[in-house]
Amino acid sequence: MTKDEFYMLEAIKEAKKAEEIGEVPIGAVLVMNDDIVARAHNLRETEQRSIAHAEMLAIDEACRTLGTWRLEGASLYVTLEPCPMCAGAVVLSRVDRVVFGAFDPKGGCSGTLMNLLQEERFNHQAEVVSGVLEKECGQMLSDFFRNLRDKKKAARKNLSE
Repeated sequence: MTKDEFYMLEAIKEAKKAEEIGEVPIGAVLVMNDDIVARAHNLRETEQRSIAHAEMLAIDEACRTLGTWRLEGASLYVTLEPCPMCAGAVVLSRVDRVVFGAFDPKGGCSGTLMNLLQEERFNHQAEVVSGVLEKECGQMLSDFFRNLRDKKKAARKNLSE
């Protein structure tokens, strides 16, 4: 097992925490010097805050824990490719490396729709490693949304009976 796979498994553990409370199963861990300094999972529905993405929460926790907004030397592991907001937070917090699992064809800004993490016009760029445990990360999301659709379909059926 590679170091990237090890930390992605930790991010998957966070994603499963999100799923257990009905959140979209996305998890993140932020690593510095081979230590996890922050862990987080999506809490958008729970907190009713649009910015409560796993990456944002992990970056915020790391900044508070370390007492600095500069996260130089850090690697962020996240189960889904970061959106524009999260990619922007990575750039602004100076995270050096982003490792993600599943690609996001509708909102991915780390290579799919665009690559904000390596935009040369910004004052910071992050290395991007994509597709680490992609199948596991993607399957978790697919299963979650399939179950959600099935529940909605069953609820509509019960209403019509």
